[in-house]
Amino acid sequence: MDNKLKAVIFDFNGVIINDEPLHQKLLEQILIEENVRPDPGEYRDCCVGRSDRACLFDILSSRGRALTDAYIDGLIQRKSQAYLEEIATLTPLPIYPGLEDIIFQFRASQIPLAIVSGARRQEIEIVLNRSNLAANFALIVSSDEVKTSKPDSTGLLVALEQLQQQYPNLELTPANCLVIEDSPAGIEAAKGAGMSVVGVANTYPYHMIQRQANWTVDYLHELELDRIKRFFEQRTEAFLSASAVD
Repeated sequence: MDNKLKAVIFDFNGVIINDEPLHQKLLEQILIEENVRPDPGEYRDCCVGRSDRACLFDILSSRGRALTDAYIDGLIQRKSQAYLEEIATLTPLPIYPGLEDIIFQFRASQIPLAIVSGARRQEIEIVLNRSNLAANFALIVSSDEVKTSKPDSTGLLVALEQLQQQYPNLELTPANCLVIEDSPAGIEAAKGAGMSVVGVANTYPYHMIQRQANWTVDYLHELELDRIKRFFEQRTEAFLSASAVD
């Protein structure tokens, strides 16, 4: 059983860029324009770690709104356009400290990197291009490609399939992948895909993330490649020991 670390999949919002406050502001603005009063705590409960589609559907359904795909699509487009306009004015972008260092460590070890997010592709690409990070990622799976939202695991499994196609010699399996997440929904998606997951306490308290992830850090700069590799090696050793006993 080869459980070595072979690929890393990043979440986007809350892991690469600190933009949850901006998303909350824009989503609540959309709701108000639709004559819906946002409830306190509703954004965190319904939206963090999930796609705009899932978030808007749940909130508007709870208000008894009759929803169609075309209506939801229009709201998503309005919010996305507002996001792109706001991001274009931010200098510097609120990229999380420590991100570039851990990316450098992975790239130096020739470990492919991907992004799986409920954000739209345009939103991801503008941030990666403006922050000069785009070249580090082999692929992006966004809400434009996968309509289901975390905690559904589909996006991660699509990323795994695409990584397998790009790097056939790696013989990737879910057990070879590490997911970096900041939300319970994302952590659940990773576990559902059979992947290990490290939680970063950027959005939720450490103790909440710690209960769900394989391990947890307060900040990205606390991630160390040597420790990650040891975690994967220990899993392999434990499996081999258990097999020998059987």
